[in-house]
Amino acid sequence: QVQLVESGGGEVQPGGSLRLSCVASENLFRSLMMGWYRQAPGRQRELIAHIRSDGATWYDGSVQGRYSISKDNSRNMVFLQMNNLVPADTAVYYCNTFPVRDQNSWGQGTQVTVSS
Repeated sequence: QVQLVESGGGEVQPGGSLRLSCVASENLFRSLMMGWYRQAPGRQRELIAHIRSDGATWYDGSVQGRYSISKDNSRNMVFLQMNNLVPADTAVYYCNTFPVRDQNSWGQGTQVTVSS
């Protein structure tokens, strides 16, 4: 079973930036799409960005132009650069394949809090 570990979250003021990292226990990135998801309080987990094996990216409209997803196949890592953060970005952020292959593969996530 693949293990996913997210890190890099924290508390920032509106307009601030964070860079999230995710490391996988096996090489998923060469052949699968990887995504970043987030779950805000009281809401369902949602996909916000994904990156294909060839490096092509997609973003939800709520983060388009502010977030950037990237990956390092050699280190089994995927990243999410988040700029110009707003309070609505407050959530727990997760990485996983897209689509999710195994619902038991979710990691602990990393908390992002945007507050003044």
